[in-house]
Amino acid sequence: MNSDMYKDYIVELYSNPLNFGILKNANYVKSGHNISCGDKITLQLFVDNGIVKDAKFEGSGCAIHMASSSLLTNKIIGMQVNKVKKITSQDTIDELHIDISPTRIKCAILVWDTLHEMLNNEEEKC
Repeated sequence: MNSDMYKDYIVELYSNPLNFGILKNANYVKSGHNISCGDKITLQLFVDNGIVKDAKFEGSGCAIHMASSSLLTNKIIGMQVNKVKKITSQDTIDELHIDISPTRIKCAILVWDTLHEMLNNEEEKC
């Protein structure tokens, strides 16, 4: 895909995000927000035997935040938690395939920050 196609895809994910909604059987839940942009997220995972079986998010925000949340939740479904923990903030940014200004980096990595805080803190487990 060229850059314009990726931009169109981000707009599509903003309008129709993947994995958006409530995960009724979630056993990990964590909320986060980006005070500079107003993005908000509640990330929910169902983890069984060390594997992310399902992931959903709720929240609101800019197109970059919503697209990044869609792509990361989609990516981690079926992954082992120890591999999810190895995903970097740069990996999350790279999934968008567009240039992001420094002021929008926080928008792109809010989902990643929330995910890593959740998985590295056993208190987040339901």
